[in-house]
Amino acid sequence: MPNTPSAIKRLRQNETRKTLNRANRSNMRTQLRRVREAVQAGELDRARQEFRLAAKKLDRAAAKNLIHKNAAARTKSRLNALIKNAATAS
Repeated sequence: MPNTPSAIKRLRQNETRKTLNRANRSNMRTQLRRVREAVQAGELDRARQEFRLAAKKLDRAAAKNLIHKNAAARTKSRLNALIKNAATAS
């Protein structure tokens, strides 16, 4: 347990940030899942729409250091390739 007032405040801040980070990460992952599900269902218009939201959430997560910026770029690239491959296959 923290003893000094500054350490007590740090603990409060860390707990708040932890809950916000957990919520943001969960929302981001949910959005990625929605894109993949739309592609699997063959709904390419919906997949493109969901991809735009997913890219936004990935960029925001990278800006807040929730994930690395290269990881966000890699994920966006893979999702975009998934959509393009599904479009050419159909």
